[in-house]
Amino acid sequence: MIVDKTPVPGLYLHIPFCKTKCGYCDFFSVTETGLIERFLNALSREIDTYHEEFAEFDTIYLGGGTPSLLSLAQIEALLDKIRGTYRILPDTEITIEINPADWGRKELGMLRGLGINRISIGVQSFNDSELIFLGRRHNRAHAIRTLEDAINQGFGNISIDLIYGLPGQTFEQWQASLMDALSFEPTHLSCYELELKPNTPLGIRYEQGELAACTEDSQYNFFMNTSEFLEESGYIHYEVSNFAFGMEKASRHNRKYWDHTAYLGLGPSAHSFNGGQRWWNHESVKDYIHDLDALKRPISNSEALTSEQLRMEALFLGLRTRKGIDLGQYRGRYGYDLTKEEGLVLGEWEKTGLIEIKDGFIRPTRSGMAVADSLAQL
Repeated sequence: MIVDKTPVPGLYLHIPFCKTKCGYCDFFSVTETGLIERFLNALSREIDTYHEEFAEFDTIYLGGGTPSLLSLAQIEALLDKIRGTYRILPDTEITIEINPADWGRKELGMLRGLGINRISIGVQSFNDSELIFLGRRHNRAHAIRTLEDAINQGFGNISIDLIYGLPGQTFEQWQASLMDALSFEPTHLSCYELELKPNTPLGIRYEQGELAACTEDSQYNFFMNTSEFLEESGYIHYEVSNFAFGMEKASRHNRKYWDHTAYLGLGPSAHSFNGGQRWWNHESVKDYIHDLDALKRPISNSEALTSEQLRMEALFLGLRTRKGIDLGQYRGRYGYDLTKEEGLVLGEWEKTGLIEIKDGFIRPTRSGMAVADSLAQL
């Protein structure tokens, strides 16, 4: 049995407030910003409830929702609470998601002073017409100004979120946004295909026949061309949707999700994982506050994962990453020899160019990453 050094967990905080809801988004958020103070008081209580189970962290991620709707004083108080409750290791990666134009140069400078060393900016597009279609509340000028301000304030670790595959969008139009993004030399890019999810404004328009979804061939071409373009520009395509300018700039926090490292999620709808069990909070701000006012953890449900479930998850997650699956580690951890038990399928995938088996690893190729969800159905 291989004994691994236990990795340090990560801490995620879900800030569930938005000024407006974007047309494509199905993440949990509300526009009732009048609840922010009550939510933060409840979040402070939830932080206290886990101090015996989670002693230390080396990544902190403030996501949402729109964390940049909080004031700098509120963020400072939140980080002070975390640091006073848990051991935060030296060189901890502290990320916050921000919406372009919420903060100016002064606020971004103050953010750095709070110890936040990584920002993820939800640009989505540098094309004003596309931003209007997506329901974003910023425009191209806002995005450019926010990026310039962040760079001028010394942020050396900037991630940009972008969305491709909009109805009628050509690769040349998408590439224009990529080139705009690269002009700021970000350390990280997250490139997501537009998904027309049920019960979202764009999803409803799709179901009513007002919008046409991107075809499978177009999806594949967008993915392959994006990967090739960004890798030629010096980025490493290290996970299906993520690119880093050197692996030291890959998201340390998100990588915990992909390699089964423990993580604690706080806030409404946040998920947690301790190695064998997963649990998640109420998808309701009011229910979340109610439980914590009653000194209860705001857990909606939980599941104990079997060894088989963990094994299948490790396969699914590993085939989404450039690192791939360490065959010896997988065999030692789950008692399952992939090359022996699944040799015929793996051999076929290798022949068709979806994976490579080399140096004790199974790694997806670019084509394999494009169909990673299908590969996971081994």
